[in-house]
Amino acid sequence: MTARVLMVQGTSSSVGKSLLVTALCRIFARQGIRVAPFKAQNMSNNAAVCADGAEIGRAQAVQAAAAGIEPTADMNPVLLKPETDSRAQVVMLGRPWQTLGADTYYRYKEEVWPVVTAALNRLRSAYELVVIEGAGSPAELNLRAGDIVNMAVALYAQAPVLLVGDVDRGGIFAQLLGTLWLLSPAERTLVRGFVVNKFRGDPDLFADGVRILEERSGVPVLGVVPYLTDLVIPAEDAVALEQPALHFSPFRLELVDALSSPPQLGSKPDAVDIVVIRLPHIANFDDFDPLAAEPGVRLRYVSAPLALGRPNAVILPGTKSTMADLAWLRKQGLDSAILRLAGEGTAVVGICGGYQMLGQVLRDPKRVEGTMSEAAGLGLLTTEVVFVGEKLTHRVHARVLGGPGWLTGLAGQIVQGYEIHMGRTTGEHAWLEIEKRGSESVAVPDGSVAGEGRIWGCYLHGLFSNQTLRRTWLSSLGSGGRGAEARGNQGAEGPDGLDAIERLADVVADALDMIRLEQIVWGN
Repeated sequence: MTARVLMVQGTSSSVGKSLLVTALCRIFARQGIRVAPFKAQNMSNNAAVCADGAEIGRAQAVQAAAAGIEPTADMNPVLLKPETDSRAQVVMLGRPWQTLGADTYYRYKEEVWPVVTAALNRLRSAYELVVIEGAGSPAELNLRAGDIVNMAVALYAQAPVLLVGDVDRGGIFAQLLGTLWLLSPAERTLVRGFVVNKFRGDPDLFADGVRILEERSGVPVLGVVPYLTDLVIPAEDAVALEQPALHFSPFRLELVDALSSPPQLGSKPDAVDIVVIRLPHIANFDDFDPLAAEPGVRLRYVSAPLALGRPNAVILPGTKSTMADLAWLRKQGLDSAILRLAGEGTAVVGICGGYQMLGQVLRDPKRVEGTMSEAAGLGLLTTEVVFVGEKLTHRVHARVLGGPGWLTGLAGQIVQGYEIHMGRTTGEHAWLEIEKRGSESVAVPDGSVAGEGRIWGCYLHGLFSNQTLRRTWLSSLGSGGRGAEARGNQGAEGPDGLDAIERLADVVADALDMIRLEQIVWGN
């Protein structure tokens, strides 16, 4: 059996395609339909690890969770992980393939396109419906020749397309009508409906807008979806961190301009203030959504020393380019600022690439990361890092070995997470032991701790989704034990995250003309 297909394309990036696909996967799964997500090509350093160790975009893993299935590499056969503004690691079917410049990558379309179509064909043979997500806009005329993710996929699969526009950013008529009119006649016939997304206020106020769109285009508006807040669902990529805080209230992030002074806690004198360094190549920043969801916690992303203030904790997150981002950290003067705070008693934490930065030295003899062969770390931990060609990508179970300070009472606790790294770290004072990678039993020490438990790091992404560990650490910072009311305890793929997905699906189902949409999908 070949599955039906439905494609969601957007007028630009960040119009809400990923969340709408997530909602549709959940809506159809609740009807008992075997549904799977698909995105031919993703550009993001926010990655997820499948059960077999394959690496795909975080958004497709969340969409798979919404569909009630395990994610696989076929759901995102090509993942581009930017290392610089003009170079990215190409992950093909979940495994590193090549590192290519933007000008070079498009020459490989003839090699990449069969991988994309084969992955889609496999999904269509295994499921009843595949909901396909596009990328950016299908009307980027200069990129059409190399397209493997938008109308090229729609034409290949003969997929009916929903075109989504973001009314909150303005220009909704130019977005939807302009995009439609720039498509070829064959492509326009596939556009079966418009979706107006992120509407603030009463949707009835846009009734004239719906009429104008339908009259000018001949395409029905299937719904006006309201602007949603308080959804703890990971963002697809770091574009989320570049927008005003108002647009990302679901994550309760408070972004700070690089030149601004640190914000005051105001009416939250007891709030725990946690700063995440906004590295240029930040990766998997959804690691910190569970912290942001805790009442009594203020999470800020900053990129300059003046914005640091005097937080309770500083986190160095994962990054796709550790040594380059470490050099950037020094250029900004953030290294000395972090060392000063650590000396004054502030907690400093490193996850994955951030963990590597906290050590004594980083070595890259094979130039895996770039042009530098060696760099001094921040020296807060006793570790040393060597980069190798083989990337470790595993879901893991690990046991807390214990340690000083807040780690003392956690000895013996089992935590879950995932690894995505090319560095190998050695040193003293490991506080974790990885006991299982995928289905393989191992005994691998991980992490390091210093400063009576204030300075620590490890390779495990997803660590803060472990509730006991998260709240124990927050308590050591002075959270006052207020975490019991927290939302999103397990992240979007855990039980509480599914609550957020259920709410998203309810809102979207109410906003869309589902009868008409089902006619489009099933052809009746």
